[in-house]
Order: sequence, then C-alpha cells, then structure tokens
Amino acid sequence: MLDAVIALTILAAFFGLILGLASVIFKVESNPVVDQIDNLLPQTQCTQCTYAGCRPYAEAIAKGEAPINLCPPGGEATIQALADLLDVEVLEAKEDKSQEVTVAVIDEQNCIGCTLCIQACPVDAILGTSKMMHTVIAAECTGCDLCLPPCPVDCIDMVPVQTTPSNWKWQEPQNDINLPAYAALKQINVVEERV
Repeated sequence: MLDAVIALTILAAFFGLILGLASVIFKVESNPVVDQIDNLLPQTQCTQCTYAGCRPYAEAIAKGEAPINLCPPGGEATIQALADLLDVEVLEAKEDKSQEVTVAVIDEQNCIGCTLCIQACPVDAILGTSKMMHTVIAAECTGCDLCLPPCPVDCIDMVPVQTTPSNWKWQEPQNDINLPAYAALKQINVVEERV
C-alpha cells in the first residue's frame, strides 16, 4: 500500500515538473494592451461591433484599426474606460439611429423547449430547460438577434424596449435652419470679406 502511494507521488511530481517546464518553454506571448482592452469589454460576444467577438475587437482597437465606440452592450461606461486606458478622446456611442433598441421576447405558447436559443445567447439572457418553455430576462438581453436564426418554430420576436424614466434620452436637435436669419448672417460675412 505504501509503495503505491510513493509511486503515485513520484509520478505526480514528475509529470508536474514536465508540465511546469512546458508552460515556461511554450509560453505564448500576448500583447498586454490587448488583454487590458479585452478585460474592459463586456464579453458578450454578440458581434454587434462587426467583429467575431470581444477579443478580435480588442486586437483591432490595439492596432488602431477600430474606434473605441463600436460596443453597444458596453455603452458609455466602456467607452470612457477604453478612452482612459488608451489616453484617447472619448467618442460618442455609435448607435444606429435608424434602428431602435430591441429586446428578444419568446412566444411561450409556441416554444417547444429545444434549447437552441439558449445555446446561441452570448449573455445567458434566456431561461428554460429542455422540452419546457423558455423566457427572456429583458434586463440582460442586448438585442443582438443571435437567438433568432436557430429557433426552429420562429417563436422569438425582437420588440422595441419600452421607454422608462431610467432609459429615456433627449431627442437630438433637428438641423432646421432659420433661413432668413441664415441669409442675413451670410450677407454680413460676405460684406466683411469684401472690406
């Protein structure tokens, strides 16, 4: 019995030493800036930034190939943190103004419980189990639409987020120019240029 314990201890120490040496010899060097950027991103892997996930987006930011404002789930806080880390100007969140913010809603009467939407959701915003109805945690849903294609019965709809006091924002001002006043200002500038 004692011989077996000693033999296993020696084997464990030997293989531990080999694994330790292998981790030092075959260590993959990564860019620490990419790691820091990746840690600031929300890790939703939603592809809304047009990159395959948060790590490729972090690599693109580090190379200067992508702006810091492409991550809708991260929002203003992530943009501010990235700007502080990289010592660059804070950019306005890039939102597609033509598309309103949406959240997934499952028609629970038609849901067959296949769990394909659960597997596709990068933020685990869908609850349910096999052969039971599923539901979406609206507060966690990023509206990435990744749950729509795998659903075999098409029971998931993307609906606009309801406006509440906590998510309401001022509308951007319209570019309506007071034409008579603009013409008068233009004339003044023309007169000043002639003098």
